[in-house]
Amino acid sequence: MAQSFENVSKIPELRNRIFYTLLMFIVFRLGVHITTPGVNAVALTAFFNKANSNLFGMFNMFTGGALSRFSIFSLGIMPYISSSIIFQMLPMVFPAMDRLQKEGEAGRKRLMQYIRYGTVGLALLQSIGISYGIQAMKSPNGIPIVSDPGLPFMIVSVIALTAGTVFVMWIGEEISEHGIGNGISLIIFAGIVSALPAAAVNTFKLVGAGELSPMLIILIIIMMALVIGFIVFVESAQRRIPIQYPKKMVGRKLYSGQVSYLPIKVNTPGVIPPIFAMSILLFPATISNFIKDPFFESVSQYLNPDGFLYNLIFVVLIFFFCYFYTAITFKVDEVADDLRKYGGNVPGIKPGKSTANFIDKILNRVTFIGAVYVSAICLLPTILIDKFHVPFYFGGTGLLIVVVVAMDTIVQIQSHLLYRNYDSLLKKASKKR
Repeated sequence: MAQSFENVSKIPELRNRIFYTLLMFIVFRLGVHITTPGVNAVALTAFFNKANSNLFGMFNMFTGGALSRFSIFSLGIMPYISSSIIFQMLPMVFPAMDRLQKEGEAGRKRLMQYIRYGTVGLALLQSIGISYGIQAMKSPNGIPIVSDPGLPFMIVSVIALTAGTVFVMWIGEEISEHGIGNGISLIIFAGIVSALPAAAVNTFKLVGAGELSPMLIILIIIMMALVIGFIVFVESAQRRIPIQYPKKMVGRKLYSGQVSYLPIKVNTPGVIPPIFAMSILLFPATISNFIKDPFFESVSQYLNPDGFLYNLIFVVLIFFFCYFYTAITFKVDEVADDLRKYGGNVPGIKPGKSTANFIDKILNRVTFIGAVYVSAICLLPTILIDKFHVPFYFGGTGLLIVVVVAMDTIVQIQSHLLYRNYDSLLKKASKKR
């Protein structure tokens, strides 16, 4: 692997893609530090330091620290994720949307445009809620966070937050198209990783103050290493379904049928389920913290990340999105139809509908195991760490996202290297001829 990555510098296209991705990361991190006009940054910092709740910590993690600064990127990529969820579910209700999905590249482009429009609409609604709520907030010393509240601040803040969300969406799409890896996942990845050094420093300060024992930190580091190893193992695991192809007659020779495998990953949807689940849970809970109202305060209490109800809903949503996203990306009927067209069949299973039912049965079992795995990784480390009052950023969800996104990005880099090596071999072979 080390030798492979040494070859990155020798491939201009891949090198440029990696450089472009890093450049977009820098742009994103710069935007995180641009505070929304009209906000007292000192009072805001004091307020968040005092609040120090897991709820703000979780949403702040997904925005890369933008929320705690009330920057123009405070909404992060969440409106885009929410819009994607809505438009991926619409084909179940509206046949026209289902037909749009089947129109190929043209349909995909139109669907992406609808998702962008939905992102702008959701960003407007969410920015109005946050901008309205923050005007009533004060620092622990009684200093207003918004020095001059009112309609002018609301207008400027809503425009800034909405424009910031659109810009983050653009960064994500640019990374996906011109960079390396999935842009949206990498933005969340960058936000989590950027906060890890500060969280580590804070942890060691607690050790120095005697609030945490060094042995406890060592045990947590060991636990994290074991969790990372487990994530890598499960993400690489597959359930292989054997596929038998018929014998071929070439000239006078009869060649035996080829045997291949249909791989089904244990965690087919990757980090999509926990990201989607958190985007649904976190924003209503965060808004309820900004708006001082009895109803919203009760919502905030019920959706406390430390509470049983939050964790229960979180697990249910993870299971739902594991099955939902797998059904979208793995079309069982299409796979069975393709196998039948090319003469492939599962040994002992009739081609066509029987094959589709067989694959679907295995897929459901594997998806269930994957959903249990994702839920366990997201909840168990966080529950254990919360009991020892270790800073939130070392939780399971963040760890899962960082490891899986890093693995997917490495796989994409290796695919580029393999393609380039294969291409060069073909060119050499053609020259010899």
